[in-house]
Amino acid sequence: MKHSPLLMAGVAALSLSLAAPAAAQQFRAADTHSDGYPTVEAVEYMGELLSSWTNGRMGIQMFPGRQLGEERDTIEQTIAGVIDINRVNLAPLNGIVPETAIPALPFIFRSTEHMRTVMDGEIGQEIMAAMEEHGLVGLAYYDSGARSFYNSVRPITSPADMEGMRIRVQNSDLFVATMEALGANATPMEFGQVYEALANGVIDGAENNWPSYESTRHFEVANHYTLNQHSLSPEVLVMSKSTWDGLSAADQALVLKAAALSVPHMRDLWDARVAASREVVEANGNEIISDVDKQPFIDAMAPVYERFAGTPELSDLVERIQAVGAE
Repeated sequence: MKHSPLLMAGVAALSLSLAAPAAAQQFRAADTHSDGYPTVEAVEYMGELLSSWTNGRMGIQMFPGRQLGEERDTIEQTIAGVIDINRVNLAPLNGIVPETAIPALPFIFRSTEHMRTVMDGEIGQEIMAAMEEHGLVGLAYYDSGARSFYNSVRPITSPADMEGMRIRVQNSDLFVATMEALGANATPMEFGQVYEALANGVIDGAENNWPSYESTRHFEVANHYTLNQHSLSPEVLVMSKSTWDGLSAADQALVLKAAALSVPHMRDLWDARVAASREVVEANGNEIISDVDKQPFIDAMAPVYERFAGTPELSDLVERIQAVGAE
């Protein structure tokens, strides 16, 4: 396996970090979000629980803000065992674990409550179990909010408004296909490059949740925000399987318990952060398009579902998700 330069840089950085006093089992954790972001605080809370329960024998050392690279790089490092715990969006995992593409399908969840019920239950556990053969152990799902479109050109109220727009997406075939189905020109790009690309007109828009739109200051250079909420895909907290396999059964149970308890903590922080981010954007005077007919967007997704849920197994998973809590 050819390792990326960031993997090798991560090895060097983490080796240096181990020179400092640390707990006997100081898990190395990565997150592309900045310090203080709900997912970062949730993993730090998990570390506090582990440290408290074991009198400091286990803990977590957090590397937020892309210190160890973008998500594609940190996933590679986690599989290799360089990073122990990693918070990532499901999208970069789609090419590794096909089952992870299903919760990322556009409009598959009816609401945040529907998503939480599905992912906290049996279906969510099945998707996590599929990760193990790829070197990852799923620990918990975190909210990633409702992803919506924002741009600097015009308000988006229908797919026709997106025709020809250059929209940044994650490095995911699913997200590329979603934009193409809506008539936009998908532009895969790392998250840290988006502000400059918007400011310089390299792209017309992007799609993300309220906190990401606000915390990155994207709202300064893309003033139309449409609440179409095409994706409620969660994020996932994973552990390197090599790290997991080195733990005793008792310590594995403690890690799972701490991860589970970090979920409601994260969600409380997330809900508060969404409200605060929206307040900042509204105070800036951005145009927020909230009255959107989602059905034309949903109708346009037929080829996306056919491509990414085309096997009997994946199609069945879609049907099971849609049936959860349905009246």
